Amino acid sequence: MNAYVTIKALTRVFDVSKPWLNRILERRGKALLTAVSNVDFQIEERTTYALVGESGSGKSTIGRMLVGLLDPSEGDVQVDGVNLATEADAAKVAKVRSHIQMIFQDPYASLNPRWRVRDIIAEPVASKGGETEGLAERLLEQVGLHPSDAGKFPHEFSGGQRQRICIARALASEPRLIVCDEPTSALDVSVQAQVLNLMSDLKEELGLTYLLITHDLTVVRHMADRIGVLYLGRLVEEADPQSLFDAPKHPYTQMLLDAAPRMDGFGREVPPPQGEIPDPIDPPSGCAFHPRCPIAEDICRQERPEMKALGKGRVACHLAR
Repeated sequence: MNAYVTIKALTRVFDVSKPWLNRILERRGKALLTAVSNVDFQIEERTTYALVGESGSGKSTIGRMLVGLLDPSEGDVQVDGVNLATEADAAKVAKVRSHIQMIFQDPYASLNPRWRVRDIIAEPVASKGGETEGLAERLLEQVGLHPSDAGKFPHEFSGGQRQRICIARALASEPRLIVCDEPTSALDVSVQAQVLNLMSDLKEELGLTYLLITHDLTVVRHMADRIGVLYLGRLVEEADPQSLFDAPKHPYTQMLLDAAPRMDGFGREVPPPQGEIPDPIDPPSGCAFHPRCPIAEDICRQERPEMKALGKGRVACHLAR
């Protein structure tokens, strides 16, 4: 397989400073928040790469840089051989971006309530002057809805049905890569499986490539071909699902697995691990995870670990063997 997406040294810094006059009066400097820090990974064509981590780990920021909603502060975003961060040929960039779509987290907020479903689905094609006759009806049928639903408004559908409409809209421009940002987190558990099964079927049927952004490890176990674990904007481990779940190499990955809901021998729910992600404006020295790590040593507090190959994956941990 070929790498369809290559992310190299990707970094995104946000300026979250107070206004200039406030900083002068309070004698404060600029406040910079590093949301993504020096991230590297590849997505093979026709596979699903999952990014997992707690809220605030930088998952959605990476997805938005990949689709072009945010520009990288540093690093490269290469899709189908074109570096979207540095390519000067606008036509070449536009062609690649036309094959990238995004499915957002909230199906209630991502559909225009004043438009009929027919117009919502056809809009990506209509904006480029393409043929839209019967397009919405065909795509609705493809995602498991009835063609007659094209004449309805979004408020007439349930959450799961709305997410299917979002998927149909993403498919309208015949994409090769779809960034899925928490696509099922706003849905009931019973509906989540239906949407995920639909996404899997469409991937096989249409040869799609997915970047799946989620905090739900049960989702990635069954959907992903490769998993990257993010912590405070840094990629700390990458492996295939079996290796990651059976033998996690990074303490943070182990913590995420331990945090999954489970019961003890008496049927009581086991409490999740304690602690929170540190302030990204003032991150810890060395390994960002060391304040919460149960096995941290002096080197962890002093030096940032580099990503290294280990077993069938990669890990950024001084103590990983």
